[in-house]
Amino acid sequence: MTLCIKGGFFIPQLYGNIHGLKANQLKRLEHIYRRRIPHNLLITPELGRYLTELSQEIGRQIGIIVNRKGSIIAAIVGDEKEIVIPVLADYPLGRKRLRGLRCIHTHLKNEPLSQDDLTDLALLRLDMMAAIGSILEDGLPANIFISHLLPLNPEGKTFEIHPPVQFHRMDLKSDEFILALEEEMGRAVVRDIKDKRERAILISASRSRGDKDEQLESIEELKELSRSANVAVLDTIIQRPKELNPKYLMGSGKLKELIIKALQKEATLLIFDQELTPTQIREIGEITELKVIDRTQLILDIFASRAHSRDGKVQVELAQLKYRFSRLTGKGTALSRLAGGIGGRGPGETKLEVDRRRVQDKISHLEKQLKSLSRGRLERRRRRGASGVPIISIVGYTNVGKTTLLNTLTKSETRAEDLLFATLDTASRRLRFPRERDTVITDTVGFIRHLPKDLLKAFKATLEEMQDADLLIHLADISSPNFEKQIEVVENILKEIGLDSIERVLVFNKTDKTSPEITKNLCRRYNAIAISAIHPATLGSLLKILEERLWPEDMDEAVTSLFKVRH
Repeated sequence: MTLCIKGGFFIPQLYGNIHGLKANQLKRLEHIYRRRIPHNLLITPELGRYLTELSQEIGRQIGIIVNRKGSIIAAIVGDEKEIVIPVLADYPLGRKRLRGLRCIHTHLKNEPLSQDDLTDLALLRLDMMAAIGSILEDGLPANIFISHLLPLNPEGKTFEIHPPVQFHRMDLKSDEFILALEEEMGRAVVRDIKDKRERAILISASRSRGDKDEQLESIEELKELSRSANVAVLDTIIQRPKELNPKYLMGSGKLKELIIKALQKEATLLIFDQELTPTQIREIGEITELKVIDRTQLILDIFASRAHSRDGKVQVELAQLKYRFSRLTGKGTALSRLAGGIGGRGPGETKLEVDRRRVQDKISHLEKQLKSLSRGRLERRRRRGASGVPIISIVGYTNVGKTTLLNTLTKSETRAEDLLFATLDTASRRLRFPRERDTVITDTVGFIRHLPKDLLKAFKATLEEMQDADLLIHLADISSPNFEKQIEVVENILKEIGLDSIERVLVFNKTDKTSPEITKNLCRRYNAIAISAIHPATLGSLLKILEERLWPEDMDEAVTSLFKVRH
């Protein structure tokens, strides 16, 4: 970072505002790199005096970045008010609590650390930030001002500012101090070191005139999606700016708060509730040095981990490629970072170097596969149609109990979990009614608000099976405070995929979690049937309605017979 090669010689690299400096001044600045600081000292008295005298001479602040071995890795020239720290690409933060670098710079007056100094300390996760004030008359060091970060604490303090001391009386053992600070930081973060899950902070940034309640509901749903993806949620940040930042989505102040919080809590992942552009993902990732994904990518990742059938795997891979295709930039290396973990599962868990043409070829190939699989499904549907067996499909929001209802009705053992998108692959079972009548009942993938368009398109082939359904059971979780909006989401998706013309029965599930009075009133208002899928005794009314809807002629016969008997 600090040296560049020219003509076979190593030349020290100076950063910042060097325009207008004399040749001898530049040479003296370059000589800074020859200095070495003992590992137990913050800075030597000789180097401190060298910096302040030169700083007064050129009328600009001078800064150095020092590693823990005492090597100076960057010499920086600023203006009279500040320095600008260069990109520290050779010293990534990773999962470290501190970067292993300290910044020491001059102030032309004997003033304390500025707010910009403290912000750089926090955002860059430096070991220390120090400023050496100088005496105007002769440029000698005056006071030294030191600050360092703090472990996570109840007061929410980010850093500690030490009282100023005279430079030549400073006796800080920097190596011992930093090691003790890191140990304290480790103790302050209470977590199981054996827990290898991603540690995420969830973010929602939506314009202030939007629906606040909907924003809160959506972030709660994002929590559940994260839980389904086996992600540990550390915290949530909600912002409602008047205008969204085109570069970072959220405001710069909130972004700084996010970075500090993420570092304090040792987060490894940022998940945004809003869909991010490729530029936003890149910019946020660079400034935070964390993995950044959005709601769409999280859902795609869940689908990638849960799909088991050939159909499901092809559909998910197709959706992922279409999503990432639009995010290929430059020479098409955007997919080269695909690896395991949240936001990284996908088509081929090895690193890929693909360009747009190759991705498009892969998409075309997968689409052909889907067509072939669709023909197989069509043939199976024809055979079922020829048998005259009615078809019932269970639809609904994710995690409302569709699989549990299928299992209870058919006495089957399809895997059911209390997770969003626990079921991705369609499952069909036989349901027997009295009088030796059979139906085929099918469990389908759950719907969700803001379902990725590419994913919906990919699953449309599977959902085509619902077109042959004679009846849809629209299952809703009556215990959810958002059940009305969930019903609306499902109805809108059914309309979008052209299934809104099929007869539907609205069924309220999980009535065991609500009072009988509330259940009765809601059923009357929505003309719905109340059940608890885990209690077979509650399903009698549902079975009766299904039988009436599927075989209405029997009801007509029954009414006719009753009329004849009475007369």
